[in-house]
Amino acid sequence: QLQLVESGGGLVQPGGSMRLSCVASGFSSDNYVIGWFRQAPGKEREGVSCISSVHNFTNYAGSAKGRFTISRDNAKKTVYLEMNNLKHEDAAVYYCAAYRGKTTYCRPKRHDYDIWGQGTQVTVSV
Repeated sequence: QLQLVESGGGLVQPGGSMRLSCVASGFSSDNYVIGWFRQAPGKEREGVSCISSVHNFTNYAGSAKGRFTISRDNAKKTVYLEMNNLKHEDAAVYYCAAYRGKTTYCRPKRHDYDIWGQGTQVTVSV
């Protein structure tokens, strides 16, 4: 069974940092593009970042550029999202997602992805 499990969410103060993890099971994640998405209450799910399966090309939404870093450790079947200088507007449920493909490119567009995790809540508050 193909599965993604996110962890690392919680409460953080504005300006703080947090690292999310996404662990894959049931498949070899090095053959998959992995993306991070988020959904705030009342809003649509939006792409945050992605990392390609070949050469680890990374792509970021404008709101994440310069503050978030995506990385992957294929030996651990894990993709990370390091988030710095967090803002109130970053609060959301964060999801990781994947699709199979040997590619040097990715884009964080939700309709490209067909395997989804259950999400992890990130709250930004004093």
